[in-house]
Amino acid sequence: MSCADLVPATGTVHWIGAGLSTGSGLTDLCERAARVRVWHRTADRAAEALDRLGLAGRAEPRTYTLDALTAELAPGDVVVSMLPAPEHAPLLAACVARRAHFACSSYVSDAVLERVPAAEEAGVVVLTEAGLDPGIDHLFAHDLVARARDAVGADKAASYRLTSYCGGVPAVPNDFRYRFSWAPLGVLNALRSPARYIEDGTETVADRPWEATRGHVVDGETFEVYPNRDSVPFVEQYGLPAAWRPRTFVRGTLRLDGWLTAWAPVFEELKAGDDTRIAALARELAATYPTTDADRDRVVLAVSLTVDDGEGDNSAAWSGSYLLDLVGDERESAMARCVSRTLALGVRHVLAGDLPPGLNRAAETAARSAGWLGELAAEGLEFTLKVDG
Repeated sequence: MSCADLVPATGTVHWIGAGLSTGSGLTDLCERAARVRVWHRTADRAAEALDRLGLAGRAEPRTYTLDALTAELAPGDVVVSMLPAPEHAPLLAACVARRAHFACSSYVSDAVLERVPAAEEAGVVVLTEAGLDPGIDHLFAHDLVARARDAVGADKAASYRLTSYCGGVPAVPNDFRYRFSWAPLGVLNALRSPARYIEDGTETVADRPWEATRGHVVDGETFEVYPNRDSVPFVEQYGLPAAWRPRTFVRGTLRLDGWLTAWAPVFEELKAGDDTRIAALARELAATYPTTDADRDRVVLAVSLTVDDGEGDNSAAWSGSYLLDLVGDERESAMARCVSRTLALGVRHVLAGDLPPGLNRAAETAARSAGWLGELAAEGLEFTLKVDG
């Protein structure tokens, strides 16, 4: 389907959910979009969120139900989902039926993927993985791979090591070595999911990801990192040359040094507990370690790529790394800033008609990655690039 079939954007944005990850990205859209409606559990809760962000009177608060939203959707509107990932597919189905565009910061689920062909036929953009992780991590990786390809040559035999670690942690370390920046049950269930990655040139699976935790030094500071989800498909997604052999390829989670010890009782529960017990544990952890307005979070995202000649025996031909290290303030958390600003940037490109119908991740190409990184930097999102070779 050609870009001529794209449904023109109306300029109206529907922001669904105003929880922990809603930050200044919503402010940006209130300044740039023709109309913004914020949908939350109740209209009063939506109004409270707008007031907290200094946006009272600049967006229309709404009580969210799928039926209520669908009734207000017009062709070319943009729906931004901040809802849990399982709720994306029915929301996308409503968007396709109304020929409205869809955007979220989550990974592409199978349920969402099933609806992409219908979205493409309807001229609807489906923007995904446009947050922090996934999102900015993809931008960093695509840009590093492009730089390495230019420096080393895509047809030259080589080996490489790519690591991408991201974490939200307390700005002031606590005994628990963690601060919940998303639902505790989601954190626990992620730890219960096996992780697949490449280590020493071999695909490896960690049934309990935390058991693969190791030390990792970032800018002189020691953290603990472990793999999560399935890293292997991103070898192709990031455009790594077929002539290069992966020695290490892992996308994972970053935690403060000491996290593995502090969480030992939690891991014992994860090994023994069923779904009911884990759900109860999530509630207990939320009550024991609440997030308060006085807390300050810190986001650390470290992506590095090293390309070696031949077998990679101390013969690095090129290396590069990106580092994002931000602390939240009284206006918004670092997590909310990173997720919402990146998502808002993607929505602006949907509004501008820059993305084609069908599935779009934040970083489909190196050129888009470089462009979006430039835009994020110009808007004050701070990160650093180091290149050697």
